Amino acid sequence: MRTADIRRNTNETRVHVTINLDGTGERHLDTGVPFLDHMLDQIARHGLIDLNVHCEGDTDIDDHHTVEDVGITLGQAFAAAVGDKAGLYRYGHAYVPLDEALSRVVIDFSGRPGLYYFLPFTRARIGTFDVDLTREFFQGFVNHALVSLHIDNLRGENAHHQCETVFKAFGRALRMALEVDARSGGAIPSTKGSL
Repeated sequence: MRTADIRRNTNETRVHVTINLDGTGERHLDTGVPFLDHMLDQIARHGLIDLNVHCEGDTDIDDHHTVEDVGITLGQAFAAAVGDKAGLYRYGHAYVPLDEALSRVVIDFSGRPGLYYFLPFTRARIGTFDVDLTREFFQGFVNHALVSLHIDNLRGENAHHQCETVFKAFGRALRMALEVDARSGGAIPSTKGSL
């Protein structure tokens, strides 16, 4: 089983993440930021990843540290769970619509961090959630999971729909990239022989 159990403790947050990449989408989410919990739910459900995330953060200041540190810790958990990446498809992509919104996410477990983020939100907040924190989450994830991640919101008018299509597509792209390729014979998916 490809699993990880990661803790990150700072003066600003205490984060605990466990994942099972070969799960069924079971999840227990308590970050102190309800909208973030809702988005993490999309990753677990659509990625078929068992995901437990608990965070105690300084949300009395704002949600920034919590959202960023959850992204960092989740990235560390993915890096630990995939190991040497032998036999993985490596690449994943998904288009996901939600009513008028449509997003595309493409991921490469390349071993090189890169975020290419095009998400022109139509408003600054979704409820109390600052939409700028979406980028902070994915930047933290990318830097620590060591993946290349392309996020494109192709259209959308409702900011909630825009964000949700991105997280759903991210979950689906993860599911594709993390599948074991039976034809690969367990080879590292790179001509270099390592990722």
